[in-house]
Amino acid sequence: MTAEQETLYTNARRQFDTAADLLDLDPRMRAILRVPQRELIVNFPVQKDDKRVEVYTGYRVQHNITRGPAKGGIRYHPNVTLDDVRALSMLMTWKCATVNIPYGGAKGAVIVDPRTLSIDELERLTRRYTTEISVLIGPDRDIPAPDVGTDSQIMAWVMDTISMHTGHTVPAVVTGKPLEIGGSHGRDQATARGLLYVLREAAEALSFSLPGARVAIQGYGKVGATIARLLDEMGATVIAVSDSSGGIYNARGLSLDAVSEHKQRTGHLAGFPEADAISHAELLELPCEVLVPASLSTQITTENAPRIRARVVGEAANGPTAAAADEILYGNGVFVIPDILAGAGGVTVSYFEWVQGLQEFFWTEREVNAQLERVMTGAFRTVLRVAQERRVNMRTAAYLLAVERVAQSTRIRGIYP
Repeated sequence: MTAEQETLYTNARRQFDTAADLLDLDPRMRAILRVPQRELIVNFPVQKDDKRVEVYTGYRVQHNITRGPAKGGIRYHPNVTLDDVRALSMLMTWKCATVNIPYGGAKGAVIVDPRTLSIDELERLTRRYTTEISVLIGPDRDIPAPDVGTDSQIMAWVMDTISMHTGHTVPAVVTGKPLEIGGSHGRDQATARGLLYVLREAAEALSFSLPGARVAIQGYGKVGATIARLLDEMGATVIAVSDSSGGIYNARGLSLDAVSEHKQRTGHLAGFPEADAISHAELLELPCEVLVPASLSTQITTENAPRIRARVVGEAANGPTAAAADEILYGNGVFVIPDILAGAGGVTVSYFEWVQGLQEFFWTEREVNAQLERVMTGAFRTVLRVAQERRVNMRTAAYLLAVERVAQSTRIRGIYP
């Protein structure tokens, strides 16, 4: 098996092993942290609109809950696997620890293409799945959030289902809810805005200006489109973006208003008249200052890593860089902001939403963004300091910081009984 053929879970454990080796982690601690603590598999029936019954498979995996309640999204996708959920739950543990918020890591999923369901079927599936995993989730135990294929409406159904079982409203059982029922201002843009803050810090560390910088973004979904807009407003030049239909490129810069209008009208980026068509692979290799992989895992591999010409790679996607490609990028002077740092804005504002829900005291968007900036810039500077002191890349530094924090919490608490 080559590095590019490894599963996301194998890659996540490989990255943990690298940090564990450098930390000289006790073998007993390594054994604890290398595997998920809990895995729940559920098979549940859903009645379709035509009265047929279909059985779906879902998961909820808690990797670690030493530092606080588990935190992680729920994914609806036809190809999701248990190993994917294991990997994503592990990444959530390290992501929360990297930005030092008091959560452990979890992830949930249902094997389903939500686009094939009516709104009523989607609600019935969500409420039944929620009921099945209700033995694990709760505001002081495990707090889900939206992920691929889910949104704020689905979180509202999850919250309502748990509330109906409990007999009273439980707003803090999920985050990413609509504002009307206890959601937080700033949540929709949180991942992209967190990425903006760390890209700004990286530009300063590397002595180049983000205003005027050329930006290429693979994945023009919710996060990709938002970071494109935020960087454009800051004065950067977005030269390329892509979605499932392919990529578009204009060396002079794209008009994001025109791009968004074209995608809204046609449903895809392909055919945008004011740019050249390029492939996903070509986008990654464009000359630019900032590259943002915001779509799928394992997009930068040992095969294309030598041709990456960006100065900074900000990983908005989970695991977009194969483990073996990291050293190539590092050796070529490409500064990679790893996913567990670059993508931590979402879980950080989810933490703020959870706190607001528990206290029933809500913040303004300005307050949310100010606190997000404080957390993300502080985390970046700490990771950069570790990278410089240990002479390692930013991913290894983030893992060193995160794994040590979780290991230290485990040592202090001890092993029960």
